[in-house]
Amino acid sequence: MNIIRRIFAHPVTHTILGFIAFFIAYALSGFASASKHIVFGAPLRNTPLQLASIMVCAGLGIYLYKAFERHVEHRADAEFAAAGAVPELAAGLGIGFVLFSAMAGLVALMHGLEADGIGGLGDIWVIGAMAVASGLYEELLFRGILFRQIERWAGSWWALAATSAFFGAAHLANPGATWFAAVAIAFEAGILLGGAYMLTRRLWLAVGIHAAWNFTQGWIFSAPVSGGKAPHGLLITQRHGAEWLTGGAFGLEASAVAMVVATLAGCVMLWLAARRGHFMAPSWKR
Repeated sequence: MNIIRRIFAHPVTHTILGFIAFFIAYALSGFASASKHIVFGAPLRNTPLQLASIMVCAGLGIYLYKAFERHVEHRADAEFAAAGAVPELAAGLGIGFVLFSAMAGLVALMHGLEADGIGGLGDIWVIGAMAVASGLYEELLFRGILFRQIERWAGSWWALAATSAFFGAAHLANPGATWFAAVAIAFEAGILLGGAYMLTRRLWLAVGIHAAWNFTQGWIFSAPVSGGKAPHGLLITQRHGAEWLTGGAFGLEASAVAMVVATLAGCVMLWLAARRGHFMAPSWKR
């Protein structure tokens, strides 16, 4: 009986069970927002209802995660704790918008990005739904499950390195992906979002940054998001020049400029997290 308890308490077991819970929540979200659905005689795609359905599924995903914390890990609510939820989520949305806009502005100053006019609302509801889903579920998986479980055993530095590498590698399957794009994602997103989680020890800040980064990229600048098709957004933009500057088919987040800007912001968050004493040593040193 003691052995069974130790097995169920092990980080590897919690990681596997966490993956199962994640894929259940993610599948429900994908089904609810499928573009083929018809609501009130009209397609669901690119309507406020598409975003609303994703928001409802996001709430269910958070509830499922909280249930996992309580009934599987037997610990108090932490990653989605109500304390700090509103200010941290709001701060994350602001940081994601500012970081991507600053990076896009630098690329424009280097003649890699040009705005030709205003495109209107375009795919705003599609991009909004995608931003919420990617921001929540990817953070839940990579920071809430993988980072935390690796950190329990190997400490913060190994957790940061491993999840950054996994996050970059996961994008290799995307259209237009290159090895440079994967490395850029590993550094800029892995360090930035890992630092955001370590700074607060909650997921709200990281979710906000991730969602706002994708929304700003896709809707405001009409740029491909992680290799997807370029959406119709607020600004009509064109990218010119070398792939290291524009990100090529993968999008602006594969630009060397994005890697520098976001990685520097992530390093600042890691420094602040270290000052707060939020780094964890490996289990064999504790």
